[in-house]
Amino acid sequence: MRSAASDAPTLRSTPRRMADPVLVNYRTDGGVAIIELCNPPANAYSYAMFRQLDDAILAARMDESVHVLLLTAAGEKFFCAGADIAMLTSVTAEFKYYFCLHANETLLRLEHTAKLVIAAINGHCVGGGLEVAMACDLRIAKQSKAKFGLPEVALGVLPGTGGTQRLSRIVGRSKAMQLMLDGERFEAEQALQLGLVHKILPAEDFAAAAVTFAKQYCPPNKAAGAAGLIKRAVATGSDLPLEAGLSLERELQQRLFTGQDAKIGLAAFGAGQAPVFTGK
Repeated sequence: MRSAASDAPTLRSTPRRMADPVLVNYRTDGGVAIIELCNPPANAYSYAMFRQLDDAILAARMDESVHVLLLTAAGEKFFCAGADIAMLTSVTAEFKYYFCLHANETLLRLEHTAKLVIAAINGHCVGGGLEVAMACDLRIAKQSKAKFGLPEVALGVLPGTGGTQRLSRIVGRSKAMQLMLDGERFEAEQALQLGLVHKILPAEDFAAAAVTFAKQYCPPNKAAGAAGLIKRAVATGSDLPLEAGLSLERELQQRLFTGQDAKIGLAAFGAGQAPVFTGK
């Protein structure tokens, strides 16, 4: 197993059916698992892509040298345009139902993984693409004219991969209703104002800058375990009654107290020094 401190990218394969083309690329770089949607030109997703995405999430979850997941996409124009419309028009209603169910399960797996997940949005991020991005913990965007939005109402359907639920939790019920009912498309600056995007990075060398951004949350810079459990406390606790949420918080805190990084952080604070975290 490679060291999390190594800066050399390591290529890894994830299980997939041999008949499927590679639709998700996976590699690690200095504690960051880089998961790249790869179905040009629009990186539209299918059941086959979500199976590979699911495999990649599990690979990153189980790799102890991975501290942060960075979800991005191939190409310059699209992050993801959502579900493959040609595929949806050629399958049965029953297939569509189970396709949506598996997509929900995959994105929930992303949310339930106790490691920070960052979406690096390098192009248009609409429909199901925005739904994928909203399942990530932080979203950074390339400075561009790329569009964001959930325009499914124009197709006679609703955002069915978590859009109605996650958008309302991020921007509030009233604003989410307006954005979905109007099918409004907007640029990164407005997404930033809405809280859909946390940071906009320059277009030049965006891919490399996104990896650098992700590495700031890896050891020795950050206690990655604490970041992951903060995520779990917020993601799960926000849907619980206060007393149950506080109980969850205490249990997660106790897990951190038994690790090395809490001892390192507390000792460094007492000594007036910068902590050097290990990820343990």
